[in-house]
Amino acid sequence: MNLLNKDDALSLARLRDVLIRLEDTIIFALIERAQFALNDCTYQPGVYKYDNGSQGSFLEYFLHEMEKVHARVRRYTSPDEYPFTSPLPEPMLPTLDFPPTLHPNKINVNKDIMERYLQDIVPKICAPGDDLNYGSSATRDTECLQALSKRIHYGKFIAESKFMDPTQQKTYIRLIQNKDRDAIMELLTNRTVEAALLRRLRRKALIYGSDITETGEIVTKEDQETPTTSTAANGDKQQHQQQEQSSRKIQADVVVDLYERFVIPLTKEVEVEYLLQRLDGWQIPEESKN
Repeated sequence: MNLLNKDDALSLARLRDVLIRLEDTIIFALIERAQFALNDCTYQPGVYKYDNGSQGSFLEYFLHEMEKVHARVRRYTSPDEYPFTSPLPEPMLPTLDFPPTLHPNKINVNKDIMERYLQDIVPKICAPGDDLNYGSSATRDTECLQALSKRIHYGKFIAESKFMDPTQQKTYIRLIQNKDRDAIMELLTNRTVEAALLRRLRRKALIYGSDITETGEIVTKEDQETPTTSTAANGDKQQHQQQEQSSRKIQADVVVDLYERFVIPLTKEVEVEYLLQRLDGWQIPEESKN
């Protein structure tokens, strides 16, 4: 997304393209993390001593050190990037002059993202135990967290794009003035788009989580499921499916559940919170007044 172009940044079609590409980024990041064991000690504070005096976990230390490097090359001056840690150094590169796309706000849900990632996501995609690959695990964790953060905070751009729609703006203004959170959430929600997203996500996870055969075919569980009436055949089929499922790099159900119960709801929470602040210090145009 070229955020130096305000028209691009608020185009709903372009925003959806970005979100679709981020689906790929997130799935592949999860696949990379899933190759290592849970390595729970990397998430526990006080296990290691750090040169910066930090008392946090190894992941928190690693993430902060990584974000300090990224901050130096102005990553967090971009309106679609949000750090997990602080303080961070000033950029060594000249800052870019981004157009004022978003209304001023301080919404950052990275704390919620971190908690849900550690509690609900990592235990589902990683085998239990400790394989000593702590640095590799933290590297992949960082990639997952940054991708999830970017995707979820794009809710601000989606909310701004919908708010600026002249056919909807009067309605949004009225609901915001009434602080009607539930009605704003309902107006933002497009269940048809969400259902299509989950179907697409499942298919991607099935394909990306599978191996390609020597003949170039992609083998998925759906392709291998064939109807049968024999009890013995049913038993063989079930065993085969379980073996095939366990051989996947990541389970499609886990990816779909991640989006359905976490990514989509939290993105919409960001949208609602953003809109509830949208009128602060903003002069309502005459044509948008009731």
